[in-house]
Amino acid sequence: MNAVIDLLQSHRSIRKFKDVPLQPEHINAIVASAQMASTSSSVQAYSIIAVTDPEKKQELARLAGKQAYVEHSGLFLVFCADLYRLHEATELNGETFHQNTESFIVATVDATLAAQNAAVAAESLGFGIVYIGGIRNAPEDVSRLLQLPELVYPVFGMCIGVPDQEPSSRPRLPQQAVLHYNSYQVDDVRQQIETYDETMQEYYRERTGGKTVTAWSRGMADKFRQPVRAHMRSFLEARGFKLE
Repeated sequence: MNAVIDLLQSHRSIRKFKDVPLQPEHINAIVASAQMASTSSSVQAYSIIAVTDPEKKQELARLAGKQAYVEHSGLFLVFCADLYRLHEATELNGETFHQNTESFIVATVDATLAAQNAAVAAESLGFGIVYIGGIRNAPEDVSRLLQLPELVYPVFGMCIGVPDQEPSSRPRLPQQAVLHYNSYQVDDVRQQIETYDETMQEYYRERTGGKTVTAWSRGMADKFRQPVRAHMRSFLEARGFKLE
């Protein structure tokens, strides 16, 4: 349809990068694009930590679950929800900063919107990217390593670099599963899940040469049958976030 849509629909997660660091002009362009993302009431409640130090990248790779591509990417960005700057702006004007679950959500959404702009900008320059939610495995250690102040938490990381692999795109849910007109169509949910299960089984069969054949719903059941990263609530409260 057009070049932007073609770029968006050709996205793939890249987990192997050539040993080529990003140049400052590329970093600046990617971050400038991130900053143009939509933001609630112009609060811009996020910060981005660009990690170029090899030792810090190595430690972040370990903290994220020994994901080597964190260490070997050309650049590692950590997107943080940031209420600290808003606290300072409020205090600067002689007011008391109040926050609740809404402000926490706003900061998290702002960071996410900025990150997706950054991802699209990076891919438009020929780089590959992959999001790293694994930094929330050890958020206290990550925060200490990056010297994050209170009211700031790492939402996720992003590896950016020159791709050294050509993976296929992973199929997404059928559009009918995510697009509802005028009201949520509950009756179709299970049928769409079963359709997607068949698609993903065939995808894994081809990708692994028949060694792995699993259904999407089985993977989701395994993931969510127990609380995921339950430690995050106590971590956030310790950093001054009020979830109320």
